[in-house]
Amino acid sequence: MLHTRTTPASRRRSLREQLASGRLLRIPGAINPYSARLVQEAGFDAVYLSGAVLAADLGLPDIGLTTSTEIAARAQQFTRVTDLPALVDADTGFGEPLNAARTVQLMEDAGLAGLHLEDQVAPKRCGHLDGKSVVPRAEMLRRLRAAADARRDPDFLLMARTDARAVEGLAAAIDRAKAYVDAGADAVFPEALADEGEFEAFREAVDVPLLANMTEFGKSRLLDVRTLENLGYNIALYPVTLFRLAMGAVEDGLRTLAAEGTQESLLPRMHTRSRLYEVLGYADYAAFDRAVADFTLPPGYRPTRPGGHP
Repeated sequence: MLHTRTTPASRRRSLREQLASGRLLRIPGAINPYSARLVQEAGFDAVYLSGAVLAADLGLPDIGLTTSTEIAARAQQFTRVTDLPALVDADTGFGEPLNAARTVQLMEDAGLAGLHLEDQVAPKRCGHLDGKSVVPRAEMLRRLRAAADARRDPDFLLMARTDARAVEGLAAAIDRAKAYVDAGADAVFPEALADEGEFEAFREAVDVPLLANMTEFGKSRLLDVRTLENLGYNIALYPVTLFRLAMGAVEDGLRTLAAEGTQESLLPRMHTRSRLYEVLGYADYAAFDRAVADFTLPPGYRPTRPGGHP
């Protein structure tokens, strides 16, 4: 009730332990804190905060318009309500290497378990759009080195994302990934790989945890869990799936309401009032309130004055 019972440190250790287990972690992107609770209840391994979803939620395109403080404030709302480790999209670090260093500490303070930084130029573009540009390798290495040096909790996961596949080719993307690991990255996110062969080539070349981005309508094939496990990947990410499902339902509901003049036919598709109360734990809040209201001092209690004397 009110907040999670776990600490950021314990959630960071949990993410590290899960990655070390070698099994594939399934991580959906949540839309808001409420949906993060649903992700946890559904039995997933962690939760993700997508930069594209946050931008869209603000009515903005995913082109680097959001700020580190906006994302940190939003992230803290997520980490307050879920016991799952939370991973966040930190774009390019929001500026120069010093900005990337500050971003790491902001995200640590927000209770996150880790973040990923990418090697695009700023302002960045969605990873599955054409026309991307990447910074020189040396510049990304400075970005990562600053982020690694700024980290205060060694369990906070620093992941490097490379968008170089679409710009410089697969071999260059793999070479960059290796250099990023040497600079301090704990894991790698190769963006927009084309097919299973490219996923396999990355796995063979890079010996740290790898993330497979299974975003819809993009440049990568949607691979199922068994395939990703066989390829040796550590994270299957579904960053925008819940947002797309929810907004599709919203549009459909609005059309139905406009056409029919009532929401009656939509009721079977709705989250019911009882389900809402169950997810939010209304009964726990009521019990807490009753316990406070019914509280009485024990018989013979005398208040203590400053200094410890009755």
